Amino acid sequence: MSTTKWVIDPAHSELQFKVKHLVISTVTGSFKTFSGEVVSATDSFEDGKISFNIDVNSIYTNQEQRDEHLKGTDFFDAAAFPQISFESTSFAKAGGDEYKLAGNLTMKGVTKPVELDVEFGGSEKDNYGNIKYGFEVTGKVNRKEFGLTYNALTDAGGLALGEDIKVIANIQLVKEA
Repeated sequence: MSTTKWVIDPAHSELQFKVKHLVISTVTGSFKTFSGEVVSATDSFEDGKISFNIDVNSIYTNQEQRDEHLKGTDFFDAAAFPQISFESTSFAKAGGDEYKLAGNLTMKGVTKPVELDVEFGGSEKDNYGNIKYGFEVTGKVNRKEFGLTYNALTDAGGLALGEDIKVIANIQLVKEA
């Protein structure tokens, strides 16, 4: 059976995360360097094998000191675990343009199953004749389940950081040449 390989167009894709800070506001960050692919026998992607890799050292929160802390051993330990990876186990239509993406996420040496929501944005031919497919992927990941357990107490005795991390990825795929 013939397959097609689709790759992420990095110029038109982004990967963000959000975490509660002091339980009163949300801090947003992103990863600037990542790659991914879908290998599929059809353009519906439902039979596709999806993989994704993130360069931990590309973390960006618009605050250099925080970025360095996140790369350190209190959080991601980028020196020992430079990549976050995802391998799909299923991609199934949930209704309309909505899908469920299940797979194994590996972060800081810990692999756990996760389920993400995917909204298909459509397909379009770009100015160079390439067919592009757009998706928005969202979900939550509990950071403590992956060994990111660092936290600080506030003066009032509360925790400085939330446990759940919201993930938002806007992805454009293009057929690999």
